[in-house]
Amino acid sequence: MSESLVGISHECDFPAEISDRPILTEAKIDASGTSREIDTQVRSLVGDGLSVYRIREDALREAAPDVIITQDQCEVCAVSTADVQSSAERLLGKSTEIVSLSPNTMESVLQSFATVATALGQTAAGSDLVSHSRDRLEAISTGTKRSRSKPRVACIEWLDPPMVAGNWIPEMVTLCGGVYEQAAPGEHSKTIDWQDVLDYAPDVVLLMPCGFKLEQTKREIPGLRENALWQQLPAVKNNRVYAVDGNAYLNRPGPRIIDSAELIAGLVQPDLFATLIPPGSYEPCSARI
Repeated sequence: MSESLVGISHECDFPAEISDRPILTEAKIDASGTSREIDTQVRSLVGDGLSVYRIREDALREAAPDVIITQDQCEVCAVSTADVQSSAERLLGKSTEIVSLSPNTMESVLQSFATVATALGQTAAGSDLVSHSRDRLEAISTGTKRSRSKPRVACIEWLDPPMVAGNWIPEMVTLCGGVYEQAAPGEHSKTIDWQDVLDYAPDVVLLMPCGFKLEQTKREIPGLRENALWQQLPAVKNNRVYAVDGNAYLNRPGPRIIDSAELIAGLVQPDLFATLIPPGSYEPCSARI
């Protein structure tokens, strides 16, 4: 199917074979900075009623897609659906089909696979992907019945200010044999403070900033070590803090969300699932001073 792909967003980087496709969007911010610097830029744009991203209209016109896949689950994660619709109508005509996805639970993520497949005339392939995905998730669920304990897990989706992960993450942690009480399934990720994290007393902490590759997350670990509240976390004291490649896993509700569940399972219940962890997906943090 990759041969049918005529354009990608500036964030699309998997699989590697699509990297030569025309890039149809761009960010208005510098995403190479620290969590605090990026947060400041995003809040400034959103506070002014502006989008964080723009469409490269010349590239979109030249690509001339029949179907555009976009999302309206998060306003700071991609070009808004309204902007996509406006540009498509103006540049391509009304015949272009726009499929806007807004999954926020595991079930809706799976259903989005089928939605995209149907839009591309590949209904059977979509059904097969959903079925295979369910089988892999069920294998995790069955395996957790052998777990000896259920550790409390904190999934930190942004570091400064700290945000805890919502959407599909609460269900995923529970499925993988952990306890997650910082957000309800389907609830948007939310800003908290480090005292809230300490009060929660997590046994395991996953650092998974949205859009950050592993190296970018690791650069911020020294700043966390300087936080006295951070040093008191049970997970820090027990060396169960992990930096995760949020860009590749966990943040994106695509087919690799199943790999993400296996990653969480391996970190939360290593005695049962360590072999499922995708290579290069995380690093343990020497998180204490």
